[in-house]
Amino acid sequence: MLVHLRLTVPTDLGSHVCRELVDQPCVTNLTYQQGAVVSPEGDLLECDVAREQAGQVLDLLEQLGVSDRGSVVVTSPTSTPFREARRIEAAAPGHPDDAVIWDSVESQAHAGAVPTVSFHLFLLLAVVLAAIAVVTDSAILVIGAMVVGPEFGAIATVCAAIVLQRWGLFWAGLRLLVLSFTFAIAVTALLAVVGALTGLLTLEDVTRARPNTGFIWHPDRWSFIVALVAGAAGALALAIERSSTMVGVFISVTTVPAAGNLALGLALLDSGEILGSLAQLGVNVAGMVIAGTLVLLLVRTSWPWVMARSESWFSLGKVRPGSGSGGAR
Repeated sequence: MLVHLRLTVPTDLGSHVCRELVDQPCVTNLTYQQGAVVSPEGDLLECDVAREQAGQVLDLLEQLGVSDRGSVVVTSPTSTPFREARRIEAAAPGHPDDAVIWDSVESQAHAGAVPTVSFHLFLLLAVVLAAIAVVTDSAILVIGAMVVGPEFGAIATVCAAIVLQRWGLFWAGLRLLVLSFTFAIAVTALLAVVGALTGLLTLEDVTRARPNTGFIWHPDRWSFIVALVAGAAGALALAIERSSTMVGVFISVTTVPAAGNLALGLALLDSGEILGSLAQLGVNVAGMVIAGTLVLLLVRTSWPWVMARSESWFSLGKVRPGSGSGGAR
């Protein structure tokens, strides 16, 4: 598995950057077009890099000044069915699925801190759905609310910012997390007040025994343990860009359901529901931030060592070019 780099480089740097890339054993398909870039004027270089070594190449480009004076675009090809790709991938330590590109992690963290309209709307809809789940005591709606909620992106931003020591990014992620939940809870509470005034919602609907949804405002030690595990899984999925795993993280923790229950408690002025929901929300967010930060810290400090030894540990060995299924398509 390769990643593709497209570099726009000032003319005075172009030949030097090209020579440096030629010397990298993990680089193939290197092209160099002098003066090909019109705006801003400069040279164009493109190459394919073994994913396991992409982080090192990006660090090299930063040292050469490409990131400051030019531009770097990283993309992932759908398929690379040629012998040289298999050769450089086989020569790189570890497996491409385990590779961590920290520039991508930071880029995702920045994206997760942007207070977009869609983020606020998705969280609002998720909290409203969770409130309806509480009223109807529907476990299915609770799961639906968890899946719709986008809050883990902001939580992951906070974790990544701590590990990368990007404190401006940390405060941006934390601010988004706090303000978005405040907005969603406030609007949902207002809707619940309207429901109470029109007879659609009663205090009994919220305070009665709810065997399917009562857990979302009764935090215990298992709530914290689940948050830790989910935060760890989410942080690892962020690092290795395994987006499909995120769905499992979303439906593991009860942040959004707790927010929906909190909105109902505020609307009906029930202190028990309010305090229990706040505790559940706090336990989940704290657990995910703690575990996510620790996992990303371990990945940043220990992952290269783990990657270098993973093949011998698990006896997987990479398929060499021309052997067995290596040439299959």
